[in-house]
Amino acid sequence: MASLKLKKGDRVIVRTGRDKGKGGEILRMLPKEERAVVRGINIVRRHTKQSANQEGGIISKEAAIHISNLSIEDPEDGKPTRVGFRFEDDGKKVRFAKRSGKTIPEKN
Repeated sequence: MASLKLKKGDRVIVRTGRDKGKGGEILRMLPKEERAVVRGINIVRRHTKQSANQEGGIISKEAAIHISNLSIEDPEDGKPTRVGFRFEDDGKKVRFAKRSGKTIPEKN
């Protein structure tokens, strides 16, 4: 399994598929499957049975999308970019946008 360059809270843009060009925030990462759940992307409709704590009917929710179909949003101009790693002067390892060279801020 390769090192994932995307993290929860990152703003991403969809590169391929029916949601191509749309953007959103990563809600959940699934590193073992190399997938991510992105807000407002890959919406599926599920037919659910009524239960004690949930009403039945058709509900819409986000499904996981493969990370190869996502690109991180450049902090400078909002366009898709690749991600690189570098060490700062203080020795801290950070991610940066290869398009602009800007450091990608941590969301934690």
